[in-house]
Amino acid sequence: MNQFSQLFSPIFLVALLFTACDPTGDERPLGAYDTGILILNEGAFGANDGEVTHLNTSTGAQTSNLFEAANARPFAGLLEDLILEEDRLYLVANTGKVEVVQPGDFKSIGAVDKGLDQPRSLVTARGKLFISDYGPYDANYNTPSSYVAVVQGLDGGEVKKKIPVSSKPEDLFAFGSYVFVAGSEGKKVEILDANAELPFKSLDMPGQPVQFFELDGDLWVFCYDAQKVYFVSISKSGLSQKGIRTFPVAQATGRIAKGDTDTFYLLTSSGWPDYKDGISLVSLGAGILTTDWKKGSGFYGIGFDSKKQQIYLANAKGFQGNGEVTVFQKSGAEVSKFTVGRGPSGFLFR
Repeated sequence: MNQFSQLFSPIFLVALLFTACDPTGDERPLGAYDTGILILNEGAFGANDGEVTHLNTSTGAQTSNLFEAANARPFAGLLEDLILEEDRLYLVANTGKVEVVQPGDFKSIGAVDKGLDQPRSLVTARGKLFISDYGPYDANYNTPSSYVAVVQGLDGGEVKKKIPVSSKPEDLFAFGSYVFVAGSEGKKVEILDANAELPFKSLDMPGQPVQFFELDGDLWVFCYDAQKVYFVSISKSGLSQKGIRTFPVAQATGRIAKGDTDTFYLLTSSGWPDYKDGISLVSLGAGILTTDWKKGSGFYGIGFDSKKQQIYLANAKGFQGNGEVTVFQKSGAEVSKFTVGRGPSGFLFR
């Protein structure tokens, strides 16, 4: 990827070790956070103290509060999602904003800080931002006015349009000129025309769809209800449902991590008042591998490091102070445990 157009001086060799390629093919220095793991700390309701922690997987060193350190101001929101696209890192706060930063150093590029209500996730398509948003609560705390917000340009700015969708949209996926929306409460995958910025098609789902992923060239969406989980495959070209895998895993929370090949780690919880949590392991081909891979309480997020073949399990510790992350081997053996920020809920492996 690098062109050896200079002499092999010691200075050049050192620089080469810390050089990466951006999507345009131009070389740029490798930033401090371009490698390792970014840990999403959601923060506590009311305190709005969400932030990001960086873990250097080579040294084990942690760096906390990346946004505040880089921009001399607090993030000031509840961090819902962290998306890396188009050489930009998007920090989605469900308290009504999206911050856009440089991935390597977290310095601000821009923001969407007006016109949003409860954003959940984001995708880029056709040079625009598409942001899923629950919309405002009504008098009964329902969300009948959910939408996908459209922002022209990738560096933030004004919300130019709101496309109505079914209640409580979650994850998004872009392919060609279409944006797929996981409408969790409406139990639909809604397909938007990214060019026209209009609804195009809707697919009924067997449960609440929350998370998209790709496997063997197909788009899949993970859905769940109180008693079962569903993996639904969707043809990206035909924009239609292809197949479904159903597993009797009860009390799924919607938080999952894709492991090797077709395996998935599913976080389950009994909820209030006892909060008996667990991790189930399923394979799309082999079925349920185990429903008690791990048991405990306070489980709040899970991720899989494909490079080191390790599972990261986040524990919110009741949002009473900082949370904790435990790292496991695939066998279930504990590798390490460390403290992070408040309400750890997800991971971005670089």
